[in-house]
Amino acid sequence: MLVKDIAAFINTVAPYDTQCSWDNSGMLVGDPEKEVTCVAFALDLTKRTLAMAKEAGAELLVTHHPVIFHEKKNLLAGDPVYALCQSGLAAISVHTPWDCAKGGVNDVLCGLLGLQNVRGIPSDEGPVPMARIGEIAPCSPEAFAKKVAAVLGTTVQLVPGKDEVRTVALCGGSAMDFFFDAVALGADAYLTGEAKHHEKLMAADCEKTLVVGGHFATEFPPMAALQQKVQAAFPTLRTVLLDQPYPVRFIAAEGE
Repeated sequence: MLVKDIAAFINTVAPYDTQCSWDNSGMLVGDPEKEVTCVAFALDLTKRTLAMAKEAGAELLVTHHPVIFHEKKNLLAGDPVYALCQSGLAAISVHTPWDCAKGGVNDVLCGLLGLQNVRGIPSDEGPVPMARIGEIAPCSPEAFAKKVAAVLGTTVQLVPGKDEVRTVALCGGSAMDFFFDAVALGADAYLTGEAKHHEKLMAADCEKTLVVGGHFATEFPPMAALQQKVQAAFPTLRTVLLDQPYPVRFIAAEGE
């Protein structure tokens, strides 16, 4: 099995040409002709996940976030890209194409929350819809937030709206750009990974429920789905989902 074979398969699952104009998905580092016996999957390529991939015996590391995103004018020791090049591992990023893909990031989130009648939310961000909207059994904003926290295994932030939650829109990661599109389509609640202070105030002014689940928590679970697709396509290949450590800790005051 060659790196280029796996890259070509991923391109059928989450076509690289569906990425947003600002994205950098595809094969970023390595030799397309390199033989691969093990592929590691992670949300991010960091020095720690690179070390974990090497320890697992991987020749290829597939991540959601691109390790090369913006222009680089130098490549020095300490940079994960420098360490990656020294390691000999190849790297593929599947960022916004996996957000948009059927069975990708946002479809996985819909499945975890049990959304029904799911459809895409059209936007100008890319050639195919990224955000999703669907229905759930009616519940309070607080109950919906607790459900999100439970399925993602994390602490969430809630801006409660005035209505019961029946129609939910969502987009993992940093995606408040779709908030008003979701509201225009009748969403009672919007789930995303990140929201700025003024965006939370905006949701409160609109009296719509906003749940902020965390960038990592909303995008890490779907990496298992990508791993499963690659494993099914290449049964003799060994794949491993790295138990990527999240460096952020949530600290409460004593007694809370």
